[in-house]
Amino acid sequence: MEPGQGTVVFGSWIRRPESVNLVVLGKSRTSGGRNFSSSSPSLLEIFSFDHTTASISSSPLATYELEEADGDLVSIAVHPTGDDFVCSTTHGGCKSFELHGEETNFTLLAKDLPALQSFGPQKCLAFSVDGSKFASGGVDGHLRILNWPSLGSILDEPRAHKSFHDMDFSLDSEFLASTSVDGSARIWKTEDGSPVASLARSADEKIELCRFSKDGTKPFLFCAVQKGDKAVTSVYDISSWKKIGFKRLLKKPASIMSVSLDGKYLALGSKDGDICVAEVKKMEVSHWSRRLHLGTNITSLEFCPSQRVVLTTSNQWGAVVTKLTVPADWKEWQIYVLLLGLFLASAIAFYVFFENSDSFWNFPLGRDQPGRSMIQPIFGDTQSSPEDPFGPVDL
Repeated sequence: MEPGQGTVVFGSWIRRPESVNLVVLGKSRTSGGRNFSSSSPSLLEIFSFDHTTASISSSPLATYELEEADGDLVSIAVHPTGDDFVCSTTHGGCKSFELHGEETNFTLLAKDLPALQSFGPQKCLAFSVDGSKFASGGVDGHLRILNWPSLGSILDEPRAHKSFHDMDFSLDSEFLASTSVDGSARIWKTEDGSPVASLARSADEKIELCRFSKDGTKPFLFCAVQKGDKAVTSVYDISSWKKIGFKRLLKKPASIMSVSLDGKYLALGSKDGDICVAEVKKMEVSHWSRRLHLGTNITSLEFCPSQRVVLTTSNQWGAVVTKLTVPADWKEWQIYVLLLGLFLASAIAFYVFFENSDSFWNFPLGRDQPGRSMIQPIFGDTQSSPEDPFGPVDL
């Protein structure tokens, strides 16, 4: 999708109850230090996604124009229900929106939430997986964790970091991981906001990005780490918060990281426009898209909720939807069809084997059965008398 008027600064998928995936894009009025005219305000736009062609519609379904006093859009967090968005702006604070409608008739409405508007410039925003909590990380290093939608404060820590770089909630919404521009990373308990751990790192390591595993069986935290002049993906065990290994996947500095909703794939976007997707089970790259955003920092990267498709954005190239070249997933009905096919094949094979085998139970019946004595002599003499059926035995 071409950037058009304004510059695409972020993109995110929206899951809807009717199982129709939408895309929300944020557009800024500035680009490369230049200001657009007043006729090109910052925009929040909703687009439809075509599953058959894996593409975004050319015209938005809904649009919201921000006032000049709001500044430009910076980042977004979409609630798991797809009904609520929270966006940060350059003029400080956050704005909240509600999405109303169904099919192709949608409306974006701004919500008046003064508690969010007083936050100041925010770098990171995130909703917990269960949607019950909201977290924001400020440019000034201030961390806030709130209950949603009541906005009751769980944690208000002004000195959580020097300045925020990234954050993510765990699958069970119990932990929040956050990283700082100085390369440090911390873990927080979301129930009461208490600090749990600081991830260990060597003097030449900077932990930049973080994402929790999402498959429900492997309790890991993935971190994009700059180790000297090498970029690696480190894996931490969340039961002990100790590093259990690392792998060179992208092999260049990463600007963004994402994990698919089913937890099977991990994606990394580079600062010069490449993306790689790795299968978590083997930690091996299964898809490369080189020069996808030619020479431009990838600002957002997200997996589609229902297909092996990723949405990426950059300031220069706008929003791009990429279909992944990874092994196709088995649908539930396909598994049942396969099992039924195996059962029928086994039944047919057994029947053919039974019909052509010399089975004990396959003896002739009725008139076709030859006449023979039911008791055959066991020891040699066939002239045995009825009184002595076995006859004389020579010992």
